[in-house]
Amino acid sequence: MPPRRTLPTPQEALAILSRKRTRPPVRPPPPAGRALRPLLKELDGKFGQGAGALAARWREIVGPDIARRTEPVKLVKGRNGGPSSLEIRVAGPSAALIQHQAHEILARVNLFLGADAVQKMRVVQGPLRGASEPQRPPPRRPKPLDAAEEAKLAAELAEAPEGPLKRALLQLGRGVLRHNR
Repeated sequence: MPPRRTLPTPQEALAILSRKRTRPPVRPPPPAGRALRPLLKELDGKFGQGAGALAARWREIVGPDIARRTEPVKLVKGRNGGPSSLEIRVAGPSAALIQHQAHEILARVNLFLGADAVQKMRVVQGPLRGASEPQRPPPRRPKPLDAAEEAKLAAELAEAPEGPLKRALLQLGRGVLRHNR
């Protein structure tokens, strides 16, 4: 067994470290946002804004009437400088109306994206993703029976035993009387 080696004293350790040259610490990578900014700026200049920018401001671009029936799906850049096309989804039978307004919609989209950004429009029928069911007005509460009708109904059911059956018959009678008005 070899002899045990003793550790240097603190003064000897400082002397050893002062003679040795150490590597500088590794720099951490830059934040991802700063590193990607030039690339994103170049891609935005090359391909422009996409359907995401259109979707965010669709109501402003095409107006509330058209926006209620449509939504942008994708913006396809043409190959080799060919015409770009916009695909929009249309709810139900409104497709024919929207197809007739295609020139107006394309003009408004090109006003937003830049001159001749989109040359063609493709209409696809289907349910809109962002749209919920149309708002229905709250149900109207029926007017209560007047005192004479209520008294007549109570008199007719006076012989019925108290309980859930009598309450159900009263409710049915009120509904029938309201409906027959």
